[in-house]
Amino acid sequence: MKDLNNIVNKQRAKFREKFKQAVSDVQNQAEKIKPQSISADIFTEFPPDSNGRKWQNEFLEILENKISKEIYLQFQEILKERKDYKCLGCATCCNLACSEYSPQELQKRAENGDNFSKQFLSIFIPYKDKEEARKVYPEYIALLEANKEDEVYFYHCPKLTKDKRCSDYANRPQICRDFPDNPLCILPSSCGFCDWREKTEDTTLYLHAMIEVVEYYKEKIPVKL
Repeated sequence: MKDLNNIVNKQRAKFREKFKQAVSDVQNQAEKIKPQSISADIFTEFPPDSNGRKWQNEFLEILENKISKEIYLQFQEILKERKDYKCLGCATCCNLACSEYSPQELQKRAENGDNFSKQFLSIFIPYKDKEEARKVYPEYIALLEANKEDEVYFYHCPKLTKDKRCSDYANRPQICRDFPDNPLCILPSSCGFCDWREKTEDTTLYLHAMIEVVEYYKEKIPVKL
């Protein structure tokens, strides 16, 4: 439990630093193209056809067509690096899958065409309660209870054999093949993707921070593309 808490706490501290860096980087981008005649900030309500309005429009174009695309491309590079690592068969992801949605909510989402929910329900079945899941991975359950305010539901794959092997491996769905698709996942040390997570965590945290900052600017700048 202590080790898992350390991972979460370190990640939060790192994110705060990356967020500060992202704010500074975006602010610097705005300042680079700021007309010398303007003393107000980028969030000011400028008159139509003014230099201030032109500045805002130009910066929104940069956010949308330059910075956002760079973020996307960097994420793709991170996902490419994942291919250099492989599953070692610890079966944690099969024994303890988590979702913010209850089985009933997942069913509704699946009926409404959500492909991920359809795949998830085709693999996982819910534990009867949290205490049953706790027996499988008590440290992780305790970590979620301590750090997540929203309800979390726990599932497991009935196709997992006693020797931690998938009985239908050749036909496993895409979400199994893609896991983990986010290097910010909390992974046990036995997972073969831990090194990928550690290698790419700093960049991933920065990219997530950039997404938040970019969305904030796009929302708060009183002009829309």
